[in-house]
Amino acid sequence: MALRLGLTSFGGPIAHLGYFREEYVQRRKWLDEPTYADLVALCQLLPGPASSKVGFAVGIHRAGLLGGLAAWAGFTMPSAIALVLFAYGLAAFGDVSGTGWLHGLKVVAVAVVALAVWGMARSLTPDRTRVTLAILAAAGVLFWANAVAQVLVIVAAGVAGAFLMREQPSIAPAYRFPIGRRTGAVALALFAGLLLLLPVAASLVDGKPLAVFDSFYRAGSLVFGGGHLVLPLLQEGVVPPGWVTNDQFIAGYGATQAVPGPLFTFAAYLGATIDLFPAAWMGGLFALAAIFLPGLLLTVGVLPFWDGLRSVTAFRRALAGVNAAVVGILLAALYDPVWTLAIKTPQDFALGLAAFALLAFWKLPPWLVVVLTAAGGAALARF
Repeated sequence: MALRLGLTSFGGPIAHLGYFREEYVQRRKWLDEPTYADLVALCQLLPGPASSKVGFAVGIHRAGLLGGLAAWAGFTMPSAIALVLFAYGLAAFGDVSGTGWLHGLKVVAVAVVALAVWGMARSLTPDRTRVTLAILAAAGVLFWANAVAQVLVIVAAGVAGAFLMREQPSIAPAYRFPIGRRTGAVALALFAGLLLLLPVAASLVDGKPLAVFDSFYRAGSLVFGGGHLVLPLLQEGVVPPGWVTNDQFIAGYGATQAVPGPLFTFAAYLGATIDLFPAAWMGGLFALAAIFLPGLLLTVGVLPFWDGLRSVTAFRRALAGVNAAVVGILLAALYDPVWTLAIKTPQDFALGLAAFALLAFWKLPPWLVVVLTAAGGAALARF
């Protein structure tokens, strides 16, 4: 079931959640509506890819931890395999930085991120307070462009949200998952231990694999909202060290829009592109495991405690502030690196507008828009 969803779920995390609801709630009736809604809320509030965590949690609900891992693998592997193959294709063609179709992939990334900013802003910044937090977050990460700034912005927005937000979200009835509190505590301790110790180990041990694992694990640990929000953290992690060029990064991000499944599988492409192991696919699986591991550990860790945690008003208000901040971080990423690398001429801008219109108003499938924009980039290169 999860494999079928992984092969057919186009459209990003919000669309994925719709597919899950249709399959797990309406068709198979594994969950009722209140339980599913609260599960989605939990997974959106935790760092990492929301749709993947929901699928993982549904698998746990149905068949324990092994069922969760099976559901995650089925939903994730189709797009991961496709993106590793794309990395092999780029390597086979050598330097393709000047090709028109590759530039088209960069342009379509502008349209996709712009649509994500627009959609998230409408739901996550509905008032002046959260709009202000989003703008301040964008300014902060643009003026101080590194991963530390993003963490500080998220923390500051959470503190501000705890004091400034006044909303009182409704709470669904209690539910239980087959995970004990001891298992949850171990998962949370492992998550925190890796987050704290990996940077220290990477600085003491001279080895690229450990540094790469630390970079991807940190990205998966600090992205609230999932999906497109991983873009700035990954770019900061892999481009400045010289592991991946900006052209390779944006091209891969554009290609990610053409495949189904979670956007975090972009890590598989990056891992396969980095010169890490003798076989590129090994690097892809390595990076994929590193970026998904934090979200999976947090899901296992929080599920046994969720009933108590979700009743804390200050916690829910803080997360409202965090959600506003992630809109600002994505807005900053739309400008740099996505816009600055893709939009060079008026023709590029027109192509990006066309891609945005096809996605936002014509509602074409993202994979088709990617193909059309890549073809448009190739056509523009001939003139």
